[in-house]
Amino acid sequence: MEVLYPRCAGLDIHKDSVVACVRCVSPPAHQEVRQFATTTTGLLALGDWLESHGCTHVAMEATGVYWKPVWHVLEGRVDLVLANAQHVRNVPGRKTDVHDATWLADLLAHGLIRSSFVPPTPIQELRDLTRTRKQLVREISQHSLRIQKTLEDANIKVASVLSNILGGSGRAMLAALVAGEADPERLADLAQGTARKKRRELIEALRGRVTAHHRALLSLHLGVIAALEAALGEVDAALGKALAPIQARADLLTTMPGVSDLVAQVVLAEIGVDMARFPSAAHLVSWAGLCPRNDESAGKRRSTRVRKSGQWLKTTLVTSAWSAVRVKESYLRAQFLRIKARRGPKKAILAVAASMLTAAYYMLRDGLEYRDLGPHYLDQRDRTKTIQRLLRRLHDLGYEVAPTAA
Repeated sequence: MEVLYPRCAGLDIHKDSVVACVRCVSPPAHQEVRQFATTTTGLLALGDWLESHGCTHVAMEATGVYWKPVWHVLEGRVDLVLANAQHVRNVPGRKTDVHDATWLADLLAHGLIRSSFVPPTPIQELRDLTRTRKQLVREISQHSLRIQKTLEDANIKVASVLSNILGGSGRAMLAALVAGEADPERLADLAQGTARKKRRELIEALRGRVTAHHRALLSLHLGVIAALEAALGEVDAALGKALAPIQARADLLTTMPGVSDLVAQVVLAEIGVDMARFPSAAHLVSWAGLCPRNDESAGKRRSTRVRKSGQWLKTTLVTSAWSAVRVKESYLRAQFLRIKARRGPKKAILAVAASMLTAAYYMLRDGLEYRDLGPHYLDQRDRTKTIQRLLRRLHDLGYEVAPTAA
């Protein structure tokens, strides 16, 4: 097999150590394995050792977050290749740190490792912020559920009346409960906006048995939520600064139905703005795990399930797709209803998410706003195909027919 990189190395990265294997076939041909610490001093020594052997390419596995400091130290000194651990598995029963590093070096030398997508540093920082924001929102939701659990234990049924327990009305009532207020009518008078129309239901729902223990738990959870919301505000401010250089691209994405400012931020953070990294829109959809897997043997298709992939982009696109299909007189809604009738809503919403990501690819590549194909695009396309199919069938039967509109 042809050797593409005569001087390369493979790294088996762990929390406290890195096992490196240098593979050189150009004179003088040799192979050497050494172990380095993952401290900054150890990684700098690793970079000097690789340069002393004239290594041009280095491969490493994507192992948790341990590969990132190694990548940052070696970036710019050699060409780095980040491998998916599932794609470079060795033969079972022969796994050691030295064998793993040697195996990575052998695969890299022959060009058998497909490099994973590693965005540039500004996009990585934007990605960290969007993922941190989602985790903070998730934690706020979890504490909201714990507040509801505490209220149910006290037989306070306010969550059955108010749609949002952390809204203006809900927070005012919770603060009064923590302060010691127990009169249902006074608590119901704290309702704001449209919740005032539900005063009778609120009085009945707020009639419970709230103890000092319940008030302590409610105060604890409300304090944690306040801290999380303050952190969320800081993250949003940092996101605004990080997004400023590419704000125009985010504005382009928001022209698509179902794509809010937050969704546009997540999409840009996950795929970046340079679409040259993906040869086509189909490659991007496959990378996001929104298309059927290839699982074929002996000419038979064994599975059409979607591939496993990172959940940050996929879940955001699916959530956005549910909003997009509610826009009437749109192509995405027509596509959803068409597939839903044959395959069900789950496959239909995945197809809509894939279409949205495809549109985002061309919008970012060409710098164009979203242009909807309209709700009748699929019907018109199928009408033309049906006419051509029937004309071919008549031709096979020995008839030549010129179609004319009725």
